[in-house]
Amino acid sequence: MGNLSPALRHRARMLAERTAGAAAPLGVTTGSAYELMLYKLSDDRRQLKSIQSVQRKIEVKATMLATYAQWIDGVLAGGKGAQDDVVATLLVWHIDTGEYDRALVIAAYCMEHKFTLPDGYSRDIPTMMLDEFSAAYLQGKLGDNSQHAVAVLGTVEQLTAASDAPDQARAKLYKAIGLAMIAVLDQADDTEIAPALVAQAETAMAQLKRARALSESCGVKKDMERLERRLKRAAGST
Repeated sequence: MGNLSPALRHRARMLAERTAGAAAPLGVTTGSAYELMLYKLSDDRRQLKSIQSVQRKIEVKATMLATYAQWIDGVLAGGKGAQDDVVATLLVWHIDTGEYDRALVIAAYCMEHKFTLPDGYSRDIPTMMLDEFSAAYLQGKLGDNSQHAVAVLGTVEQLTAASDAPDQARAKLYKAIGLAMIAVLDQADDTEIAPALVAQAETAMAQLKRARALSESCGVKKDMERLERRLKRAAGST
């Protein structure tokens, strides 16, 4: 579907929208169009399973995503919340391939309607999001734009705030947010904190404290000590 003409893409999107709209909220998506998407997804997963290299799997997933774009757009536009294993799986794939902004759009729908991940996934969606987005930042995969990273991680925090999740997973998110905020400070000056940025530094400290309160082994103690010294210097210079 990635190479379809604009007219056929529109038709595919409308078919997905009608299919998703016909399914009852809290029910399960059905219909021939959905069955075809499930079959395609199963076939793609078989292809991925035959690949041993994790990096190569990610590259192949990235090429597959375009063929599902119209289905996702249609479900997001017309869906009433019925479970859709295609969309749930593709949420994970978008995160895997670094399509974080698109993943957040899909995640908002999945979280709103309490989607579950299909068989084969060991975590629920909130825990998966906490783990994967935090790891993406801590491993340098969210890019060099720290402001954007703070926004992305903040959205994850908002989406998962009301969900039950392991303390370690949530601590990792708080750590990532705190460190991303510190990275924004570092772009201005990696030693001194300007008066206008003190409030942001204090917010970063609060995030690190939340992380340590949930998991003492989350590895933020040194970061907190460094930030505390910078805050003291900033207070002394005012």
